[in-house]
Amino acid sequence: MKAVWNDKVIAESEDTVVIEGNHYFPSNSVKKEFFKDSSTHTVCPWKGTASYYNVEVDGKSNADAAWYYPSASALAKNIEGYVAFWKGVKVTE
Repeated sequence: MKAVWNDKVIAESEDTVVIEGNHYFPSNSVKKEFFKDSSTHTVCPWKGTASYYNVEVDGKSNADAAWYYPSASALAKNIEGYVAFWKGVKVTE
């Protein structure tokens, strides 16, 4: 699977985990140079508290376009630290 934004591959992995229709990419498959920490956090009732990244490619920024669970609940431990995308980031094979 590949995550693409602004014509750049920002993550690529053969080992994503699909939950609720979202592909979660292992942290080592994410190209860190395109990710900046965000102060945004949300809470999922069963996965826990999510943290976000702003995605930045070629001078363009996509605020909070990636999220992850740094300390997932017991039910979601298999995606702890994995990164998922939205806000126009295309995830394809």
